[in-house]
Amino acid sequence: MTTAAAGSPRTYQVRTYGCQMNVHDSERISGLLEDAGYVRAAEADEQPDVVVFNTCAVRENADNRLYGNLGHLRPVKAKHPGMQIAVGGCLAQKDRGDIVRKAPWVDVVFGTHNIGSLPALLDRARHNAAAEVEILESLEVFPSTLPTRRESTYAGWVSISVGCNNTCTFCIVPSLRGKEKDRRPGDILSEVRALADSGVLEVTLLGQNVNSYGVEFGDRYAFGKLLRACGDIDGLERVRFTSPHPKDFTDDVIAAMAETPNVCHSLHMPLQSGSDDVLRAMRRSYRSERYLGIISKVRAAMPDAAITTDIIVGFPGETEADFARTLDVVREARFSSAFTFQYSKRPGTPAATMDGQLPKQVVQERYERLIACVEEITWAENKKLVGETVEVLVAVGEGRKDERTGRMSGRARDGRLVHFATGELAGRIRPGDIVHTVVTYAAPHHLNADGAPLAHRRTRAGDAAEAGQVPRTPGVLLGLPTIGAPAVPPAPVGGCAAH
Repeated sequence: MTTAAAGSPRTYQVRTYGCQMNVHDSERISGLLEDAGYVRAAEADEQPDVVVFNTCAVRENADNRLYGNLGHLRPVKAKHPGMQIAVGGCLAQKDRGDIVRKAPWVDVVFGTHNIGSLPALLDRARHNAAAEVEILESLEVFPSTLPTRRESTYAGWVSISVGCNNTCTFCIVPSLRGKEKDRRPGDILSEVRALADSGVLEVTLLGQNVNSYGVEFGDRYAFGKLLRACGDIDGLERVRFTSPHPKDFTDDVIAAMAETPNVCHSLHMPLQSGSDDVLRAMRRSYRSERYLGIISKVRAAMPDAAITTDIIVGFPGETEADFARTLDVVREARFSSAFTFQYSKRPGTPAATMDGQLPKQVVQERYERLIACVEEITWAENKKLVGETVEVLVAVGEGRKDERTGRMSGRARDGRLVHFATGELAGRIRPGDIVHTVVTYAAPHHLNADGAPLAHRRTRAGDAAEAGQVPRTPGVLLGLPTIGAPAVPPAPVGGCAAH
């Protein structure tokens, strides 16, 4: 066991930026460190022995954010000999040795392909009193073979693939995550089954492009089959996935969603632009008609489906007419929410050197119009649910005002955020429990249910939350999950998983 002092285990803290893939990678980093004898630092601890930054490189401010945070830690580290700082993730894969050159107080830099090396790199850096930089160009082992410290008793991420075979001109992810590598279906289902056996109620299948799953073993219907197989797992109540690519979306996936009871009627499908000219420049191999056609099929099969998306504003060469077409598609698609982004130039991508880079003020003005349009639609769609009964999986950390309002929060089956009153059940409802309640108010980004719950079901996930336990999966699932201390899961944001 690694120790900070005689008999005292070294403490660690992981700080995560970016998408759901990064959040899940951070669960693996935590699992690895705990297997190596480290102990998670208390949230209030400002000087853990090891701080790991798991970074994102999708947005333009990613670099500034990282180096700003590294700068804040420099004096802390100077006052605490033996403290170590590690940087991993997409930005580490991109910047490599530049990180140590710009911030020489960093001890370890590791890439997206060698997360499993982190404990050894920390030991080596401490022994040699010198920075260790290790960036592999291809996957060392499939990440899901690594031990994982899950952050939730009730919901879990499960990677079905890593990497991406697409060549979108705005995206740096394929060069950082590599070509798509698919897990064997049996390994995926074993992991899902083990999570369900430990009381997890909801699983999200993750991939840079989930519906191209099967490309490595030549089965274009593999993803639909995987969804149906998840329907046979006892105790698993909700299955979600992110993110599909419209070019690979097949009718069998829609049928699997509609016909498999535990697959949620929610779909996150990135649009990026409603203009066919811009989609062509982005190298997105679908057009707006194809995109809207998929949505029509989804809604025909599942009228209650909630559809969310990603949209980029201000891509090089985007005209006012192109932008107007995006607004048209947004109005026709009737999204329940959208992650909206201003285009940011990423060095190393084809779009970074394209002609027609737009002035910041033009992009900002279009962005504000897009947000206004999206919120008008999401509010109208949410208002349709007032008076409806919703099933809520109670969550941790979703409602920032819950303590002040006396409410709790969670997600409906369609993914919408619901803040609900607990009534006479106050103190008895736990994260991971299931509540049925009636929507009384709608806002653009959430629903309120201010009456007493109609029903409350205690669950094994709620029991685990009450006992302060979360699942730990030991890599390749060689047995039932063990138990660790709980933590509030970081809130994922749109990013590299959303393509």
